[in-house]
Amino acid sequence: MNKITPVAEAFDLSNYINSQESKSFLRFLTCGSVDDGKSTLIGRLLYDTKLIFEDQLAALEKDSRKHGTVSDDIDLALLVDGLEAEREQGITIDVAYRFFSTEKRKFIVADTPGHEQYTRNMATGASTADLAILLVDARNGLLTQTRRHAFIASLLGVRHVVLAVNKIDLVDYDQTRFDEIKADFESFSSGFDFDSCEVIPLSARFGDNVTTSSDKLSWFTGPTLLEHLENVELGHEHSEAAFRFPVQWVNRPNLDFRGYSGTVRGGSVNVGDEVVVAQSGKTSRVEKIVTMDGDQVRADDGQSVTLTLTDEIDISRGDVLAPVHSRPDVSDQFAAHLIWMSENAMLPGRPYLLKCGTKTVGASVTEIKHKVDVNTFDHHAAKELSLNEIAFCNLALSEVIAFDPYEANRDTGSFILIDRMTNETVAAGLIWFGLRRATNVHRQALDVNKKARGGLKGQKPAVLWFTGLSGSGKSTIANAVEQKLLSLGRHTYLLDGDNIRHGLNKDLGFTDADRVENIRRVAETSKLFVDAGLITLVSFISPFKAERQLARDLLENDEFYEIFVDTSLEDCEARDPKGLYAKARKGEITNFTGIDSAYEAPEAPELHLKTQGRTVESLADEIVDRLLADGFIGSDNTWVI
Repeated sequence: MNKITPVAEAFDLSNYINSQESKSFLRFLTCGSVDDGKSTLIGRLLYDTKLIFEDQLAALEKDSRKHGTVSDDIDLALLVDGLEAEREQGITIDVAYRFFSTEKRKFIVADTPGHEQYTRNMATGASTADLAILLVDARNGLLTQTRRHAFIASLLGVRHVVLAVNKIDLVDYDQTRFDEIKADFESFSSGFDFDSCEVIPLSARFGDNVTTSSDKLSWFTGPTLLEHLENVELGHEHSEAAFRFPVQWVNRPNLDFRGYSGTVRGGSVNVGDEVVVAQSGKTSRVEKIVTMDGDQVRADDGQSVTLTLTDEIDISRGDVLAPVHSRPDVSDQFAAHLIWMSENAMLPGRPYLLKCGTKTVGASVTEIKHKVDVNTFDHHAAKELSLNEIAFCNLALSEVIAFDPYEANRDTGSFILIDRMTNETVAAGLIWFGLRRATNVHRQALDVNKKARGGLKGQKPAVLWFTGLSGSGKSTIANAVEQKLLSLGRHTYLLDGDNIRHGLNKDLGFTDADRVENIRRVAETSKLFVDAGLITLVSFISPFKAERQLARDLLENDEFYEIFVDTSLEDCEARDPKGLYAKARKGEITNFTGIDSAYEAPEAPELHLKTQGRTVESLADEIVDRLLADGFIGSDNTWVI
């Protein structure tokens, strides 16, 4: 009789999957100054939790011999520093994300750069984090970048912070040094609104106090880093927040179905719930919640679904659905913190695109209330923002949007600013509150409009925007054009740069910020003249494309004529009617266009006037002929409406 060997209990895959799905989830980032050991710490966590495969370990050993910075030991930082430039320099440039899990919890960690120039990358990692690990070198203590990252983490709503006093081995595991750093940090961070703040001594290189306690740190009675990460209490503010559903797409596959697709960004919604379109105020009820797996009765925060409503109401991409009795703010002006992320300075008045959720609108900063000194947290006056600077600003939008304060909802309370010319993301913004006056100011409907006023004058209102270098002949040509139009019986007005600076803009200088405001005011003024039915001639250097685009966007499509008076810098200097170029070359005048301030030439103007070898008379005639050909003026003092 054969002996029966016991069969091992079969592995229950279903139970294993369910146990993994039921684990809580923590997103955290590592940040701090350069060379404080962020990547090494993450590598140590991955290594000690046995989440490195054999082939990865073999590749790591090989890479350590080539790029390693820890003698003959395995350089765990190379697990995270994937870019070749990072390995060669031994620094982190991009944000690297890694997943790992333990028996208690699942984690996604973001390794963020330490260099000041990459502060924007750190802000990206912090925007979705629940916890921040601030690393400091035990030898150096708190540095400027430590303070900067702590401030940004607080600003972005990170609720839990760990100060990891790394490289404690390099100070011989000295408790006195640890206590000094802990006291400094607790004093400096006392004004931040963190829910928890833990200070832990460790050595990422040797693993002391990372996942297991170390005999060398027997004087420390707190948890290891991993123990704290596994047990830190997370709030559920987002899931308990009011329901928000930014519409990403109107789903209309056939005539019998109209749904609104998007991702729930806070709270939950049930079939039968009454909802409102925040911007319009129209209400309806949820008829169905449609998913790829079939209809369901409830959708929670983070789920991507399609909602159908019981009523046919006007909804489009960018609209926000919300509970009737818990609506978001709706305004075209708000106050917000801005983290500037572009090499090019932010100038108030310059037009940008603002993207909040699924809504994109035109926007500009109307006022910098103050700039924050990240070292002292003092507030300073400012006229512009440079790379990585943080400021509290007022913004005005081209139309109303729905939003929440950032502290109430990270998704509907945050936005990015986009450069209209390059499509570059130039800033991240956190909405603090709406400026209520925006909802009280409405455009008054008038019975007599610009078309009627222009018809009475026998012309089509327009702006002729003359741009070019100082001395290019803009004002001379514009003056000649106005004389010719006057002789044809047309109604005009000429706004000249020098004349405007004696009145409306006499408070402005010639910095880039003042130039932007100079053109913004002139653009708004020229719009009023067009509304009065006039052909308005504007003669300004207007060196920046963005501001000329702002002026164009204020008007209707066919009302703006950009006229590029193209005269070479050499010819302008040779003329130099006011002696300005000579003074600029000597350094007696600063911020002079063409010398130490840029001129951005138009790429596709309506008229490109190359002035070399031509007379003012012929150039003026070309402009008037173009106006005649395009129907802005009639040759017999008539204009057909």
